[in-house]
Amino acid sequence: MTKVKICGLMEAEHVQAAVGAGADAVGFVFAPSRRRVDPAWASELAKLVPEGVLKVGVFVNAPEEEIFTVHRNVPLDLIQYHGDESPETIRRIGLPAIKAFSVRTEEDVKRASDYDVDYWLFDAPGTDYRGGSGRVFDWTLLEKAGIPRERTIIAGGLHPGNAADAVAQVRPFALDVSSGVETESRKDPALIRSFIAQVRERREA
Repeated sequence: MTKVKICGLMEAEHVQAAVGAGADAVGFVFAPSRRRVDPAWASELAKLVPEGVLKVGVFVNAPEEEIFTVHRNVPLDLIQYHGDESPETIRRIGLPAIKAFSVRTEEDVKRASDYDVDYWLFDAPGTDYRGGSGRVFDWTLLEKAGIPRERTIIAGGLHPGNAADAVAQVRPFALDVSSGVETESRKDPALIRSFIAQVRERREA
């Protein structure tokens, strides 16, 4: 069944809304972004996350020591690499990992096979920052590249209106949403609940 990650959480009420609605994972951004959070605050937010809900940290080309420190102190369950990190770097760090790829062509999707990680995340190309563009990429590229769906997370342009379509067409391990559950650049508890409900309804159909 497709899972849901609510990413870019910055406020306690929104973490509580996400886990209360049944999110399977929450994401904290430690990379340059309007959703960036301080590790000390992320540690406080993490206390609101119950056992069984994954805590994911998003990094872009971060120093290895920073990744280890934040992973330990928050603590995190998964590291999401959203930069130019090499397969060798991720392997050397050795923490449970998601590698994100900006998708324009089928070749962008095929790059995933170079990375020995727990999950691959496919996103639309970013604008000012890596990811978070609010755009949808061509999901059919995943089919053409033969990517295993049980290790696939899709992001980019997802919202309550297309969440069910994403589950039906792609059948991924998880959907990752951020701007699609925001109103005026702030997380909206009603949209979070609606998004998760749409995914749950589709996966239980």
